[in-house]
Amino acid sequence: MTSAQALTLFALRNVAATPLPELVQLCSQRLQAGERLLALFGRPAPELGANIIMVTAVLQPAQGALALLRATAERGDHYRCLTAQHPAAQILERELWEQTGLFPDGHPWLKPVRFEGERQQRMSDYPFFKVRGHEVHEVAVGPIHASVIEPGHFRFMCLGETVHHLEIQLGYQHRGVEALLLRRPVWQLTPLVESICGDSAVAYAWGYCAALEFMSNQAVAPAVHASRAIALEMERVAMHLASLGGMATDIAFLQGGATYGRLRTAIINASQRVCGNRFGRGWIRPGQAKPLSAALQQDLNQTLTAFATDFAQVNQLMLSARSVQARLHGTGTVSQRAALDLGLVGPVARACGVALDGRTQWPAAAYGHAPMPLVTETAGDCWARMRLRMREVDASVAWLLRTLADTALDLSQAGQAQPNIPAALQPDALCVSLVEGTRGPVLQVLETSPKGELLHYKVQDPSLANWFGLAFAMRDNAISDFPICNKSFDLSYCGNDL
Repeated sequence: MTSAQALTLFALRNVAATPLPELVQLCSQRLQAGERLLALFGRPAPELGANIIMVTAVLQPAQGALALLRATAERGDHYRCLTAQHPAAQILERELWEQTGLFPDGHPWLKPVRFEGERQQRMSDYPFFKVRGHEVHEVAVGPIHASVIEPGHFRFMCLGETVHHLEIQLGYQHRGVEALLLRRPVWQLTPLVESICGDSAVAYAWGYCAALEFMSNQAVAPAVHASRAIALEMERVAMHLASLGGMATDIAFLQGGATYGRLRTAIINASQRVCGNRFGRGWIRPGQAKPLSAALQQDLNQTLTAFATDFAQVNQLMLSARSVQARLHGTGTVSQRAALDLGLVGPVARACGVALDGRTQWPAAAYGHAPMPLVTETAGDCWARMRLRMREVDASVAWLLRTLADTALDLSQAGQAQPNIPAALQPDALCVSLVEGTRGPVLQVLETSPKGELLHYKVQDPSLANWFGLAFAMRDNAISDFPICNKSFDLSYCGNDL
């Protein structure tokens, strides 16, 4: 095993595959000891037999390198579920069951995630949870919505105006991304990877390119790392602004909604001037990133300096308005214990006091050179999620201005491509790539065959873990508070419906 910041490479000849029950037992022991289950997935293993499934688990200890566990099972096998003791595993075990047929005995919430394969024609059979009582009523919203929004169905179980239970059904736009990624040459996947989750194009592209570079032992210049980190922080600022603008609009604080929208336009237009796309597509490619000439650096500096002044003013208006305080304080609260139990990640977890941020846990070269402060809130409500986004934008802007002013970085050289890319990937290896995107860690796992060909590509968006957190946050809240809670989480539908 070798590692470099947020990248870990495992030589699979050194990782023995155990029977599935043994893997589950080892996972349970590690989770009981305080480790986090980052991923649990399977793939067909025809090299071992017609119906054999190779199962992989990736765990993160409090300190030190990631751990990898592997097991083999036969399609349709049963195992004792992890979810009953470790709720954070619930969505991963559901996905494993849907994709491989491995059945987690005792799983309390075994329902489809994306309706893959033969289930695509049976979405109407989804087994919604029922709350019974003479005065209990259901409110169904979606999957078609009145605004420009992706498809998702929300089923509220209410007593009066109070939500006792919310169930969220997604999967309406499952695209089979993981299978698509195996149909093209491995070094030519960036445009497809950028489109997995459009508002996280930079995070996905960086994770993919970094994995290929690491698996082929290609060194990347500091200027490339810095340019990629600048792209990622510009993406983070833009998306946090979209969330803040949505929250302001949903509570009819129109000055905030209009101003955040205007400021977001300034940020994404600045990204377009660098790479030709407002969402950062084209900024990152294997072995390189968009160069930042002196003129572009000055342009970004001027944009961010002007932005910071206006952002501080509108934030003060939001924070001081009594109408904003009344709507957000105590709404959609998730405790720190619940956030840990449910395995929440990203800003949603940090707003509950969970100190998890990949930029500080696994600082890539750019963040090691210029550290990013860890920002947390403790209340776990909509107010905390709003404040956390404001503070993270401030931290990102300060980091960007500091990096742009660093004369030791020759950002104009970032566009020079590596002469030996594409290159052969290490055979019989598995690389785990983590990039802290706007919503949390974007995880990509690339596995190669003994011949060095791409054998499996696993993608996991942070929204996958957080959708259940939104449903949990709505319990005992008024149904009219759902738009605020929804926007304060600001999750990705297509990030779930891979």
